[in-house]
Amino acid sequence: MEIYFSVVPRKVVSLNDFTDLVQVRDRLRAFEDRRNETAQPFQWKFTASDLDDLLTRHLQDHALGMRSGVA
Repeated sequence: MEIYFSVVPRKVVSLNDFTDLVQVRDRLRAFEDRRNETAQPFQWKFTASDLDDLLTRHLQDHALGMRSGVA
């Protein structure tokens, strides 16, 4: 879901693109229709193991900061 909404401001709408909300609605609906016709599942490269490693490093860094008085 977050990825979908990150695409909208980059590829669908820009500031000052529209003169009214009807244009915004129409552009968003057209994007949604196109996306639903062509969407493919994401090939995630960030694995559960990567997440475990990241969290371990974060917790270690946080523990070091707590010991040195920097939190």
